[in-house]
Amino acid sequence: MRRLTVLRAAAAALLLTAALSGTGPQAAAGTPDTIRPAAAGLIDGMRLDLGLTRQQAERRLLAERTAMAVDERARSAAGPAYGGSWFDPAKGRLVVALTDRAKAAEVKALGAETRLVRYGAALLDRVKSRLDALRAPAGVAGWHVDPRADRVVVTVVRADRDGPAVRAFLERARLTGPVTVTETERAPVTYAAGTVGGDPYYTGNVRCSIGFSVHGGFVTAGHCGRAGAAVRGWDGSAMGTFQGSSFPGDDYAYVSIHSGWWTVPVVLGWGTVPDRLVRGSAEAPVGASVCRSGSTTRWHCGTVLAKNETVNYSQGAVHQMTKTSVCAEGGDSGGSFISGDQAQGVTSGGWGNCSSGGETWFQPVNEILGRYGLRLHTA
Repeated sequence: MRRLTVLRAAAAALLLTAALSGTGPQAAAGTPDTIRPAAAGLIDGMRLDLGLTRQQAERRLLAERTAMAVDERARSAAGPAYGGSWFDPAKGRLVVALTDRAKAAEVKALGAETRLVRYGAALLDRVKSRLDALRAPAGVAGWHVDPRADRVVVTVVRADRDGPAVRAFLERARLTGPVTVTETERAPVTYAAGTVGGDPYYTGNVRCSIGFSVHGGFVTAGHCGRAGAAVRGWDGSAMGTFQGSSFPGDDYAYVSIHSGWWTVPVVLGWGTVPDRLVRGSAEAPVGASVCRSGSTTRWHCGTVLAKNETVNYSQGAVHQMTKTSVCAEGGDSGGSFISGDQAQGVTSGGWGNCSSGGETWFQPVNEILGRYGLRLHTA
């Protein structure tokens, strides 16, 4: 009989515990907690990674929670004039881009600031879709719509920018519409890792991190395993099976769990912060703080840099990703991204490490839930 444990599910960003029977505790019903109790455990992580004081972190979390609520209403109020949105940490407010000045008063009344732009979200999304149809060479890291720049931003690896294949791609890209180019030090890679003893879950010789608990299992990264692959838990025992997986194109998967395991709505804080309860999946805006939990580098925080980015991995492009300033390393793949108490997505890949820094992308969790018809396990 396996010993009941809680925190030895360790490096899984979601707490998934081995049980003495196949039946686990039920999630408590109710509405989200108030912002200060829900966010209290995040403060130390934000102080460490974002350089904030405790008071600054508390104020920012409250402002970001307000911005999440305003964003949805502002998008509806702006209608076709919506040009994207982002959180301004200096002002503590949501900024909404508009292509029609006549919509400004209505959006401002919701508590957001506005900025007039030329192109807007609908046109830029079409430009990005045209880029998605192109085959990108290895020196192109990815591309996304940037509402602050009112452009589609193409990111290239600095050392490869002058290569003929990259130059030819950029020429084609500029023909699709308003495009600007930026550089990065290195191309993104996925963050799966070889087997290391004592870590959270394995499939074959690959180690990854659990993302979020859903009723019947958990979600994680698609590059961690194919549909039908068996999953072993942190203790080496049979844990579950990949029921669905997509990579490249997407980077998400759903694993059903066997009896002897149960799911709980928790993300591990690894002692940096208390373990986090998951209360929903409201999407954080660009500019908002976000934290990641993973089996290798544990708990780190940063900010949302961009959304709807196409990431050009060596295995193929992955679409509709969210870019962050959070670091990650091999074995963190599949782990949780959370903002406050709201699930955001599962770790896909990036560049850099947690010693010198870098950038990491995640697959938004709401897309995964919709694709497989899953229900997030919430507190």
